[in-house]
Amino acid sequence: MSSPYIQLCDISGIGALLNVQVYVIGGEGILEELRLAGIAAFGGPGDANKTINLKQNCFVEYDKSVGAVVVGIDPNINYYKLQSLEISLDYCPQQFVYIKDLYGYICAGCMVAAICGSTQKEPVVAGKPSTFMMEFLLKKFNVSCSKMCTVGDRLDTDVLFGQNAGCKTLLVLSGCTTQSALQDPSNNIQPDYYTSKISDMLDLSGA
Repeated sequence: MSSPYIQLCDISGIGALLNVQVYVIGGEGILEELRLAGIAAFGGPGDANKTINLKQNCFVEYDKSVGAVVVGIDPNINYYKLQSLEISLDYCPQQFVYIKDLYGYICAGCMVAAICGSTQKEPVVAGKPSTFMMEFLLKKFNVSCSKMCTVGDRLDTDVLFGQNAGCKTLLVLSGCTTQSALQDPSNNIQPDYYTSKISDMLDLSGA
């Protein structure tokens, strides 16, 4: 269950997108998930080569049908996209959702910071370690955090996500976190359990 899926369910749930569209700064995957849910969306890669010819007293058109804006990692970020999103936030009733970063890449947070700086608006953060996703899961599947364990390979997203939600946490060392990083005295995020790889859980289930 991905961050784009969670955020589109939240947007759909509040009825914000009836007869309106979502403007996307991000990849094709966000657009696809929105459209699969029956939500009209545009922007993303389609605006990669668009430009704005700025001059004094010029009028920049904006789409009045925009009801929400969604920001994810976008390797084709440009002035046109930032200006389009800012105008949408200034003039349209909307929700501003931020899809959390991918580890190891220049982050979507850089793009969000530019938008926050120009609009003075803060986003709803849909990705880990925000509890936004967990709150959705608990409601949708009617489960308790006391019966859940968050499993992942990154301390400041996966493990912190589980801790913020009140779950047990299991760190696997086959991804981006090494045992030395886990045991480093400067690390203040400690999982409840850790193991070398996810397949170790199969040994536990057969015990």
